[in-house]
Amino acid sequence: MSRLVRPVPAVDNSKPRLHASLTWRQPDGSPVSCIEKLKVLNENYAELRQFAQDALEDALLMGCSEQQMREALHQLIDELANPYGPT
Repeated sequence: MSRLVRPVPAVDNSKPRLHASLTWRQPDGSPVSCIEKLKVLNENYAELRQFAQDALEDALLMGCSEQQMREALHQLIDELANPYGPT
């Protein structure tokens, strides 16, 4: 699949940004403390954020509605299945 050439953004998105209050939690509410688990969770979050950002930018460049794309991304997350059972 070919990718569209995007203009260089005015904001530097090269470094992943995490929400300042983001704390990964276990089902019982206690924070995840294992450094390796936190590393994987943060890397996955950063990758997903960048992929979603790229998809949004592509949609906008192709003339799609920003609101519709945001709704589609929300729907995508809402439809993810937990293969390990209910939480």
